[in-house]
Amino acid sequence: MKGISKEKLDIVRKGAVIPASPLAVTADRKFDKRRQEALMRYYVDSGAGGVAVGMHFTQFEINNPGINLYEPVLSACARALDDFAGKRKKTIVKIAGFNGSTEKARKQAEIAVKLGYDFGIVSMGSFKGAMLQDMVYHIKELSRIIPLFGFYLLTGVGGVVLPYRFWREIVEIDNVYGIKIAPFNRYFTLDVCRAVVDAGKEDKITLYTGNDESIVHDLLTPFRFVVNGKEKTVRIKGGILGFWACWTSKAVELLNEIHRLVDENRSIPPELLTLAAQLTDANAALFDPIHDYAGSIPGVNEILRRQGIMENNHTLKYDEVLSPGQLAEIDRVTKAYPHLQDDAFVEKNLHKWLKA
Repeated sequence: MKGISKEKLDIVRKGAVIPASPLAVTADRKFDKRRQEALMRYYVDSGAGGVAVGMHFTQFEINNPGINLYEPVLSACARALDDFAGKRKKTIVKIAGFNGSTEKARKQAEIAVKLGYDFGIVSMGSFKGAMLQDMVYHIKELSRIIPLFGFYLLTGVGGVVLPYRFWREIVEIDNVYGIKIAPFNRYFTLDVCRAVVDAGKEDKITLYTGNDESIVHDLLTPFRFVVNGKEKTVRIKGGILGFWACWTSKAVELLNEIHRLVDENRSIPPELLTLAAQLTDANAALFDPIHDYAGSIPGVNEILRRQGIMENNHTLKYDEVLSPGQLAEIDRVTKAYPHLQDDAFVEKNLHKWLKA
């Protein structure tokens, strides 16, 4: 079983910006290794604490037999991250996404270990209608191979409802160190937070937001519950987010600001709540909730295309494109909120990321 270094565990426990990486493809939908590696270098120079590869934004279809890109993509990302972070004398956490049946996910976990990934993060999308015991068994089996993050994925993009009882059992598994909470649902978010507190695991299990529509609120909120007559609190420390796959250096600035505010026990300034609303508005344009998130991956890719990191906004699927009206919405929010964007930072450094 793969262990985890103290240095990387400290990064996770402090809370970090961890982009959920998209997949770079060419115009004919082939893997664009050069652009994928440039994307990893962008994340390193942006100050991200880690990168998650092989999740929803990398497209679960990379596991399909006709595509078979899981290992090539994870390998390219791992090499680029390790090489570039080494040159920058930085430590970066690598997280591999696992999807599918236990047998398939076990093979993915073995590939991730071979390639030097530090954690796995487990999508439960294939377990729709499964018994609780089967889902818990799935996590336990993968935890024997690599340290894990649990993952509560939005049902609108393939996730399943995971009740409090599921999370209450998951947090007791020794090799589970974190949970990405991304149901886009306040009730479900509270289920995860309460399970961690009820188990007394708030110092072991680090919570990360994946709720792209409420990032700032998640990071600012002390989630407080009464356990055996005593108040106990848990916080969401960082984010593993598709929305943070672009404008990443600004996300790092935001998380650092929130960490300082929390550490110093300062009051929340109204301007930060205004920023929270602006981020949600920008996220709506990129993630396309009005069309059930159909354009979410092309939306983020469009920003990376405009910045020159990606060649296009394509995905592996020819019919996965920007939704009607989405391009106009992206134009609106990029014009309205220039302070959310890191175009100048990208322009200054892009040549280095593409040529390194």
